[in-house]
Amino acid sequence: MSAAHATDVLVIGEALVDVFTGPGGAHEAFGGSPANTALALGRLGHRVRLATAIGRDRRGEGLTAWLAASGVTVESTDTARTATAETVLAPDGSADYAFDIAWDVDLSGVAPSPLVHTGSIAAVLEPGADAVERYLRNVQSTSTVSIDPNIRPSLVGPGDRVRIERLLALADVIKLSDDDLAWLAPGSSPRAAASRWLEAGAALVVVTRGARGALGFSHSARVACAAHRVEVVDTVAAGDTFTAALLDGLASEGLIGAQRRNALREIGVDALERVLSRAAVASAVTVGRRGANPPTREELAAAGG
Repeated sequence: MSAAHATDVLVIGEALVDVFTGPGGAHEAFGGSPANTALALGRLGHRVRLATAIGRDRRGEGLTAWLAASGVTVESTDTARTATAETVLAPDGSADYAFDIAWDVDLSGVAPSPLVHTGSIAAVLEPGADAVERYLRNVQSTSTVSIDPNIRPSLVGPGDRVRIERLLALADVIKLSDDDLAWLAPGSSPRAAASRWLEAGAALVVVTRGARGALGFSHSARVACAAHRVEVVDTVAAGDTFTAALLDGLASEGLIGAQRRNALREIGVDALERVLSRAAVASAVTVGRRGANPPTREELAAAGG
C-alpha cells in the first residue's frame, strides 16, 4: 500500500483463544472479533495498535506473537488469564460461541489514532465497556470512530441495547450483520434502521447479509453489493475481515480522520460501490480457508479486490 493511504489505526477490544470443536475434532486458534479486525488491517498494510486485556500466560504469549507477525502492536492490560471462546463449528461452516472472559481494560494512557475501531464484547461487558464508551466520547474531535456491534447473544441482555445505541450514536462508521440488526432493531428494515442511525450522527452504515451480500447507506448514496462467490470452509472472522477491508477502502478514498467527517458523510455511489465490493472479496478469501486467516494486500489483489 502507498504511504499516502497507510493509516494509523487503534482497535479496542478483546483478544482470545478459540477452542474449536466440530466435525474435524478439537483444536485451538487465536481470535476475538476486534483482534481479527486488527490482524486484517495489519495484513492490509496499516499501522495498527490493539488495546486489549491479555493474561501473562502461554496463550497470551501466543496471541501477542500472532498479532505481531501481521504488524499489530499490542497494548495490553494484564489479566489473571487469557480469555477463551469455545467455538462449535456446524457442518455448513457456521460457528457458535461460549465465552470465558473478564473484560477490564485501562485506556487512560492509550493515545488516539485518526481511525479508532471497537465493538463486540468490548462494547457491552462491564467494567471494560464503561472505559470504552468514555474513550470514544473523548476522541470524536480527532478520530473517525468505527463500531461493529457483533452481538454475542450469550453475553448480552435486553438492557444492553441502550448501551449499544449510545455507542452507535458516537460512531462515524457502523458495520453490522443482519443478525445484529435483528437483535438491535427487531422488525426494522436495513434502510429504516440505517436512516435512524444516520440521523443520529453516523456518516456510513453497512449491513452485511452473508450470501446475500451487503447494503451500504450514506447521506448521499445507497448501494447493494453482491457477495463474492466462494466455497465456504468456515465463517470464522468473515465479518471482521469485511470490517477491516471496509475501513481500508475508506482510507484509500481519503475519508479517514475527523477532518474528513463531512466528506465521509457525502461518499457517493461509485466510491461506496468500490469500497463494498473490495470488502466482499476480502471476506470471501477468509471464508474460503480455515479460521481467522484474512488476506494480505497482495492476496486480496490477486483475488480481484
